[in-house]
Amino acid sequence: MTNKELHKRFEDAVNFVNDYTDPLPADLLLKLYAYFKIANKNFENPGSRTPLINAFKANALFQAKSISVEEAMEKYVELVDKELKNL
Repeated sequence: MTNKELHKRFEDAVNFVNDYTDPLPADLLLKLYAYFKIANKNFENPGSRTPLINAFKANALFQAKSISVEEAMEKYVELVDKELKNL
């Protein structure tokens, strides 16, 4: 898959998640959050007003810290395809 194709698939998956209206499990949201942040090279601290939520987000980022931007995009797309589009 070319870099352009990966970016398109990632963008489509992000749009799909943004339009998704059913509740999602917290563990899935945290994985998506971490992959999205890494894919967008956004390493700022989580911005929630709730310290516990910030801790969970920071932990999700820490667990995924060793992957590349491209791998984060791929994992995001795979997770959306597997967990959301197959429902």
